[in-house]
Amino acid sequence: MRIPVLAALAASLCHASVGCAFAEEAFVTDQLSDDLMIVDLATARSVATIPIGGKPAGVAVSADGRFAYVTSPDAKAVTVVDAATRQVAGRIDVGGGPLGIAVAPDGRTVYVADWYAAAVRVIDAASRSVTASIAVGASPSGLAVTPDGKLLLSADRDDDSVSVVDTATRQRKAVIKVGTRPFGVTIDAEGRRAYTANVGSDDVSVIDLAEAREIARVPVGMRPYAVALTLGRGFVTDQYGGTVSVFDVATLKPVKRINVGDYPEGIAATADGKRVIVACWESNTLAIIDATELKKIGEVRTGDGPRAFGAFLRRME
Repeated sequence: MRIPVLAALAASLCHASVGCAFAEEAFVTDQLSDDLMIVDLATARSVATIPIGGKPAGVAVSADGRFAYVTSPDAKAVTVVDAATRQVAGRIDVGGGPLGIAVAPDGRTVYVADWYAAAVRVIDAASRSVTASIAVGASPSGLAVTPDGKLLLSADRDDDSVSVVDTATRQRKAVIKVGTRPFGVTIDAEGRRAYTANVGSDDVSVIDLAEAREIARVPVGMRPYAVALTLGRGFVTDQYGGTVSVFDVATLKPVKRINVGDYPEGIAATADGKRVIVACWESNTLAIIDATELKKIGEVRTGDGPRAFGAFLRRME
């Protein structure tokens, strides 16, 4: 069950037309290959493939880059991967249908959306055990934590809403109505606004977190999946369009649509803000976008069915 859900590697991206300004890795969940592929973005080469099992979908790399946490809906588990050794460090049975996942900024807590239970499971990163369950709306999908770690947002797809959770009390403190079937949710670097990709209404909801309300909607392409933010713009994967829609976060006006590949899903901006990385489910590729020029500049072959749903980039020190 898939929850709403080039013959070789691309040549090195470190050449004049692309540049080599960033040193990061992409941790890509290949759902149909049942593995996690790690891609060096500076060289556009795979550096490891780690068997995961259970149709991996969601992924979140801790802020310190030490661990990647991977959800497997079919295995009802979260796999912990040591990012440096490229080895599985542990598996946590969470039950239900784990999908979206997020790590607190301090790395001590991991949050997992349980698609079937209308709940978010709370994992203690040190003991690698589930310590609590937080009630949210129906079919929680994407998760995001504010930069100060005080709020957790859950995109509750089948309730057309976002749950706002106080991470200290682990209680839902607000429910914000958004567009139809929100899936991915992203919070800006200031912790002021959040953005949901609304699969059913082909738009992005803009949320004011202080006021706990939707303040605008931005039209995008067909069946938007997730949102990335960089250089004052929002980048949205349009699954049915094979594109990334770009909008200005200040004016909320559409800017451009960029062709990337078939059925784009996971999306994230590099730490330097210059590139946007997109997992294309049906193309079995990672598309690389120049965030300034707003054009696709590279492509990397992945495994079968890449989703990379979550914070899948790891900055190299």
